[in-house]
Amino acid sequence: MPENSTTPEGTQVIVMGVSASGKSTIGALIAGALGVPFVDGDALHPQANIEKMAGGQPLNDDDRWPWLAVVGQTLAESGKSGTGMVIACSALRRAYRQTILDNAPDAQFVHLHGSRDVLAARIEGRSGHFMPASLLDSQFATLEPLAEDEPGCVVDIDQTVADIVAEAVENIRAGESSTRRN
Repeated sequence: MPENSTTPEGTQVIVMGVSASGKSTIGALIAGALGVPFVDGDALHPQANIEKMAGGQPLNDDDRWPWLAVVGQTLAESGKSGTGMVIACSALRRAYRQTILDNAPDAQFVHLHGSRDVLAARIEGRSGHFMPASLLDSQFATLEPLAEDEPGCVVDIDQTVADIVAEAVENIRAGESSTRRN
């Protein structure tokens, strides 16, 4: 088996992007391919944040900081235990990603990138999710794309799910510390 086809013990990955980019679906598939647990970061939000978003109100930084700390702590614990983990988390701003890295310095990001039109169509097609389509513009306004000096890669979502997962897993296993653009 080639050296890059195995997953390092304690691998910590954040699958990031705006709402409807596929963070939960792709994150779960990446976790399966890596053989590590998956956690949807939405499940780590306090109830007050969920209620705020469900009411059509965007979160502010005061709402996000405690949640981001929990995301980082959860990743760090998985790294210390050796199990590793993939967490789906929007991580839209560099400062948010840094808060996660402050708690989990070995984490890598997979930024799922797509156009607003593709993402709006995906949101409209979803049911039972607390993020309404009306908040997509606020997410794009907040988004600071993964920078070249941040650990991880950017994956274009305008390809098959299998190709998205394969590209992400290849980058994670390679342990790339620079952004790879398509």
